[in-house]
Amino acid sequence: MNRRPPQKSRERTRTGESAQDKRVTLPRALSKLGYCSRTQAERLIEAGRVGVDGRIVTDASAWVRLDVASITVDGAAVAAEKKICVMLNKPRGLVTTRNDPEGRPTVYDCLRDFDGPFLSPIGRLDKASEGLLLFTNDTHLAQALLDPISHVAKTYHVQVNPIMDDEMLARMTAGLVCDGELLKATSVRSLRTGDRNAWIEVELNEGRNRQIRRMLEALDVECLRLVRVAIGDLVLGELPKGAVRPLTEIEMKGLRRRAGIER
Repeated sequence: MNRRPPQKSRERTRTGESAQDKRVTLPRALSKLGYCSRTQAERLIEAGRVGVDGRIVTDASAWVRLDVASITVDGAAVAAEKKICVMLNKPRGLVTTRNDPEGRPTVYDCLRDFDGPFLSPIGRLDKASEGLLLFTNDTHLAQALLDPISHVAKTYHVQVNPIMDDEMLARMTAGLVCDGELLKATSVRSLRTGDRNAWIEVELNEGRNRQIRRMLEALDVECLRLVRVAIGDLVLGELPKGAVRPLTEIEMKGLRRRAGIER
């Protein structure tokens, strides 16, 4: 007779997480604690520098319970860092990665003078794109903001050539099939028009790879510049190009509300 395997307990804690949710691989534990990236953690573990509950662990696939495990690096305890988030006004020409195999400049070049815990980008902007990029050590917030279910709007200002008429803008919200994938914007409107090109505002609720660029290509429109200016109610504002600033507590709470983490 076939027996159904016992179900893992999903009893919720006061924070809404179950004990099973807190069981992660050791590299992910170090990343969630804000100590380093998972790739860096794997190197530390393989070098025999990471301990769990008093013993050295060299297996990067080992699992730990974040709520009960005592983790050390070089004998020093690793404690959870305060959850923070910073915004960067990403310049054009930087890739959104920590280490680029091709040796290209990365967004982390802008964080060299930032004094704080290890931060990971929330999503990415491609090399040619500019504007608002968030970094955080709060993996729960990052996952919620990237989840299509949360419908956190991302707003972009896009310089295009030629000037797009109302019918072309409407096609972007109605949906365009690009490489067999249906892509659509939540809203599109004209911002200003010059003699040869124009600026439009595009809002997306979920971002696919190069979504705006691919939609414009389908309309035979050239994308001259693409700048992300807002995520939810968080606006890039007057932050200088290449500059970084921490989000305020009010801004953090607003992001968490929009992501469905807090009321």
